[in-house]
Amino acid sequence: MQKPILLVLAAGMGSRYGGLKQMDGLGPEGEVLLEYSVFDAFRAGFGKVVFIIRKDIREAFEQMVISRLPKDLIYDLVFQEMDALPEGFTVPEGRTKPWGTSHALWCARNAVKENFAVLNADDFYGESGFRKLVSFFEKAAGKPSEVFTGALVGYRLGKTLSDSGSVARGICKDNADGYLMEIEEKTDIQKVHGRLMCDLESSNPLTLKGDELVSMNFWGFSPEIFSFLDAEIGPWLQQNGRDLKSEFLLPKTIGKLVTENQIRIEVLDSEDEWIGVTYANDKAPTQQKLTELSQNGRYPSPLTAKNQTIG
Repeated sequence: MQKPILLVLAAGMGSRYGGLKQMDGLGPEGEVLLEYSVFDAFRAGFGKVVFIIRKDIREAFEQMVISRLPKDLIYDLVFQEMDALPEGFTVPEGRTKPWGTSHALWCARNAVKENFAVLNADDFYGESGFRKLVSFFEKAAGKPSEVFTGALVGYRLGKTLSDSGSVARGICKDNADGYLMEIEEKTDIQKVHGRLMCDLESSNPLTLKGDELVSMNFWGFSPEIFSFLDAEIGPWLQQNGRDLKSEFLLPKTIGKLVTENQIRIEVLDSEDEWIGVTYANDKAPTQQKLTELSQNGRYPSPLTAKNQTIG
């Protein structure tokens, strides 16, 4: 089996955070979060990285991110541009928002020919999910399935919250065999008087336990997934493409394919805490957590350097 590819979604705006958070140095030596994903992926057995970015941030991305990575890192850049659409579709006048994570993945269809993981640039995922994905790919190679099967690395809700405000999370429901049944989007999740609540603005707010498995947009696929995205993007654009803020989102696309029994998704339970910067006030605690991970030996400091090798 060829080594899998790490596909990093780095084209987002980061509007709630207040800037391009995927390029904000948060580690003890100024590491950006995606450096940890690259480090963890390669020590788990990945062999290449594909970064999905916008053309207008290429220069800054190369200066602030690529320049920090090991000299022998094999990588490609893929551009997610609004006018990258199937034949017959155009960008509606007035649209400024990118088309979303399913569109970003679709843009990489010609650059990815091996099994791959896809995740957000502005999240810290920890090593265990990468190791479990490598095992998943190895198992799939030895036991081909008649139904397309991918994987979702899930995290316990209580390990994915922000102290700075509410979050939205996709709560995963799986069956007895460990395959995803649906992803139920819950909004406005936050602690209220010691209880974890969601959907607070609705007429029926819910109390959560905190041990629910949630999606943080960390997936494992074979290249066959692109044929499904090809089939989905046209109908989605027909229905939603004139809405200037609509987004073709990966959790919703995968959830739709799962409920239609077109694909199966095995749920892999991560052992790690997710770390992220949803809000600007999340920066300081994120920096503290990354410093602690270095101090307890989980990661070297500096994490990587241009003159180091990787693998």
